[in-house]
Amino acid sequence: MNSETTNLIAALEEKFDAINQNTNTHLEGLLWAKPITYWDYIQTDALLNLQTQRTILPDEMVFIMYHQVNELLFKMILWEMKQICHCEKPETQFFTDKMMRISRYFDMLTTSFDIMGDGMEVAQYMKFRNTLTPASGFQSAQYRLIEFASTDLINLIDFRFRATIDRNTPYSHAFEHLYWQAAGKDYRTGEKSYLIQEFERKYRDEFLRYMEEYNTINLWQKFKQLPENDQKNADLVAAMRHYDRTVNITWVMGHYNAARKYIESGQGSGEATGGSDWKKYMHPKYQRRIFFPELWSEEELKNWGEDC
Repeated sequence: MNSETTNLIAALEEKFDAINQNTNTHLEGLLWAKPITYWDYIQTDALLNLQTQRTILPDEMVFIMYHQVNELLFKMILWEMKQICHCEKPETQFFTDKMMRISRYFDMLTTSFDIMGDGMEVAQYMKFRNTLTPASGFQSAQYRLIEFASTDLINLIDFRFRATIDRNTPYSHAFEHLYWQAAGKDYRTGEKSYLIQEFERKYRDEFLRYMEEYNTINLWQKFKQLPENDQKNADLVAAMRHYDRTVNITWVMGHYNAARKYIESGQGSGEATGGSDWKKYMHPKYQRRIFFPELWSEEELKNWGEDC
């Protein structure tokens, strides 16, 4: 037995001793294990069988797969966020690298809107969209989790109500005034659309837990916990600003323009599938979603989303 093999076995014994396991049992298990294959590791068959059309229209498959890809990217983003937010004292370079990873995922999402904007026939979409009602991309829970993990909750509150909410406000009250409530809630009567009712029925408890969990460890709070000099690191600040603008302007406007092409095509009612006032809900100049306002100048804040 050569020295390399001896060292590997010694390392394995150390590993398994630490968890009170018998090394020989695990080594014998390798005798009967099947070699791994790409399709088993990636679970290709399962993944490719997750697309179920509700109509006979071919472009509906494009629509389904596109949104499933989005959700996978959202999961990748949350994976990186958790590593930053749950690290007690992240190094500046680690923070910067993770932020750039997150931004690259959102860059992919931004550039992918051509698939939606130019990749489906308008006539087909305007037919199969009626079978989707009242479902809506608005109901992506992972996207809401990304927002909660990104910034202080006050920056996600409907702009009209921010002056009435602070860190001492109960999470349940703040939840009722999140900016996306405007997509389906009549603030005069308090009545919510079916779209939001169903969304909250499934995810409200999880959202409230997440809001509390990330209250002091969101990306902005972790940034503010860095040493003062590190908060001035040019690469990190650039990464934070790039992420903020990409998520809250570039990606949102990509979605907005793709939706406008179909919804304003003249072939339907002009409403989103969930029935929301999609223009005021989506356009950044209305809700002014900004994750890191302190990293922008007064002029930049004043003109947020105006150049779209």
